[in-house]
Amino acid sequence: MENTNIKSATPIEATTATPTRPSFPTGTNARKTVSRSHGMRPSRPPDATQTHKKVEDTVPPLAPNSIRIIPLGGVEEIGKNMTMIEYGNDIVIIDIGLQFKEESTPGIDYILPNTKYLEERKDRIRAVIVTHGHLDHIGGIPYVMPRIGNPPLYTRMLTSVMIKKRQEEFTHVPPLDIKVVEKDETITLGALKIKFFAVTHTIPDAMGVVVQTPHGSLVHTGDLKLDHVDGIPTAEEVAEYDRVFKNEKVLLLMADSTNVENPGFSLPEKTVHKNLEEIIKNTKGRLIIATFASLLERMLKIIDFAEKYGKKVVVEGRSMKGNIEICMQLGLLKPKKDTLITVEQIENYSPDKIVILATGAQGDEFAAMMRMANKTHKYIKINKRDTILLSSSVIPGNEKSVQKLKDNLSRQGANIIHYRIADVHSSGHANHDETAWIHKKINPRFFMPVHGYHYMLRVHGEIAHDTNGLTEDQIIIPDNGSIVEIQDSGEKIVKLKEKAPSGIVMVDGFSVGDIQDVVIRDRQMLAQDGIFIVFAIIDSRTGKLKKSPDIISRGFVYLRESQELLHHTRIIIKNTIEDSTKGMNPLNVDFIKTNISDNVSKFLLQKTAKRPIVIPVLLTI
Repeated sequence: MENTNIKSATPIEATTATPTRPSFPTGTNARKTVSRSHGMRPSRPPDATQTHKKVEDTVPPLAPNSIRIIPLGGVEEIGKNMTMIEYGNDIVIIDIGLQFKEESTPGIDYILPNTKYLEERKDRIRAVIVTHGHLDHIGGIPYVMPRIGNPPLYTRMLTSVMIKKRQEEFTHVPPLDIKVVEKDETITLGALKIKFFAVTHTIPDAMGVVVQTPHGSLVHTGDLKLDHVDGIPTAEEVAEYDRVFKNEKVLLLMADSTNVENPGFSLPEKTVHKNLEEIIKNTKGRLIIATFASLLERMLKIIDFAEKYGKKVVVEGRSMKGNIEICMQLGLLKPKKDTLITVEQIENYSPDKIVILATGAQGDEFAAMMRMANKTHKYIKINKRDTILLSSSVIPGNEKSVQKLKDNLSRQGANIIHYRIADVHSSGHANHDETAWIHKKINPRFFMPVHGYHYMLRVHGEIAHDTNGLTEDQIIIPDNGSIVEIQDSGEKIVKLKEKAPSGIVMVDGFSVGDIQDVVIRDRQMLAQDGIFIVFAIIDSRTGKLKKSPDIISRGFVYLRESQELLHHTRIIIKNTIEDSTKGMNPLNVDFIKTNISDNVSKFLLQKTAKRPIVIPVLLTI
């Protein structure tokens, strides 16, 4: 999955209120803490993280001659991919990704897999294997690795450099023990042998993983598609799958489900490259190409084509610049000395000679493209001779942002090319027929789909049935935290009734997982109905108000036009305080606050159908 750039987070902590009223986030704390948040998704059943019991108390031990597989993330969503394989005393982990925040998690930086099961078994973790360098596969590494004992990490060269580059932003965590492997290597981890194979994706050095056990092999594809010509896989693809699987006894296949709903074969990246070359060659005026910073292969081709036709390339965007530097460091990109220029040098060249490679094709608020669209970019001003090429699809949820981007660019007269009118973007995930070809080549006894929403996993299960004749009892459709076991020396596959902890873990500033339900609920209420603050001074001897209470509101109603509402609210506050303090000595301020919050909230809901957070601030004198 392609992602845009993220930065390390900033500190924030939230306090929790008494059960009788909402809380309000206050204060800061830069100390990293670890816990879990629950209840964010009511459709999910409760899991072991909702109690103080250890996972070992709720999950049965692994029986001899059995293999346990737990998808810790990535099977009820797109993102935070992480899968665990356990055999005997050995645990191997594949990928540690993150997921970007959702509408249900306002203010959160991003979301991590729940690793409580692994934290209690960290002494048995032999390695983490990373399939490729996209953030939904490597983004959780700085947060998760210290909590699971910082085991050795195996991956290919480009991915290793990308992980190290990102790790520079997390100087407070222990250094990683990264070991570089190649596609034809075999390593031994405890009682397990691990082989690797190359797969086609939108980033170089993507790989699949084969975990060999005495009962057969477990295959995890990572993200993948096929390089093909008119639906016929290339000789290189056929040779690689034959090399790895011709004589391999595959017990279980775990494969990418992201695009299995799409019919046929995906658009080959080579077709996109060919079209990009024609556009770069023939465009008059400046060409501004916006794409994902993670599409390294495409970015490298764009720079090559620009150089081929005598054009200069400006790279705009922090993540994109960082990835280009990595490619140059590894020798994947060797441009001429004057091919890459700075944005300040644009005016030194004819517009016909300029290609700008920029981040922000998803309409990200602070990315380079949106700054150009909003006329806030310091050096680049859009004009009628500019051509904008959006070389990406629209990620679900970003439709309005992308439309706003296109509208603002077109208002300035730019010509816009996008994937709906030209073949300028290709996904990195296999379509239906590609997936069927992969299944036929690997030919597993059992199948468990990964990487996708539940419906995608179901569709993928149907492909396994149609292609290799797998029956219902040979296919497992998992949820995050499902404990899947291959039992009786490889004879059957089952999903246990018990689950590993799967409540979502959130990164909020320096806090990891330390955002309780009440805090998220408060943020949702603030976003929807605003805040209503009551400030009152009470005579500590009589329990009566010293003066009419002050009221401050943000995001609720416009107070200047709501004088009657405020008048009645002040009467309720006065009556509530005097009723609450009658016969009370000394005054119980918390009790008074609770009553004010309850009564004012009920009144405001009755009069406005809104539920602002009501915060009483009381001063006794």
